[in-house]
Amino acid sequence: MSGELSQSEADHLLGLKKKRRSADNVRWPVPGMKVCVGLLSMDEKEEFFLDVGRGQIKLTKLTLQNRARSTVILARLDIDGPPHRNPDDHEVPCPHIHLYREGFDDKWAFPVPAEQFSDLSDRRKALADFMRFCNIVDPPHFEDGLFS
Repeated sequence: MSGELSQSEADHLLGLKKKRRSADNVRWPVPGMKVCVGLLSMDEKEEFFLDVGRGQIKLTKLTLQNRARSTVILARLDIDGPPHRNPDDHEVPCPHIHLYREGFDDKWAFPVPAEQFSDLSDRRKALADFMRFCNIVDPPHFEDGLFS
């Protein structure tokens, strides 16, 4: 447990409007790989990252993550992966979303809020919904690669 941020700091960072660092297109990761995209707060005082990772064996497995201060995971959406066991021993099936919790970092997972995520079977919609959830108002542009 890192205790890097208070809960109010983490909530504030997740709530900040974010924009892409670069106008360059980002190639969708090939199976088994991930891409990391730099983001900035609108006033450019805070740096964030959007990570997109794909499963190598299970091609429908997808992990979307928003980090602050390089290593602090504010939110992570896991799709078509294993269930997660929370610190209270409660198991949460996949898909689920991890949210920063003071003293526990990203160790707590919750059911995905259906009102904020329209179609988790469509990776583009899932990504768009996740970026909206994380307040990425000027999102990066993703393009499919040869093996996407």
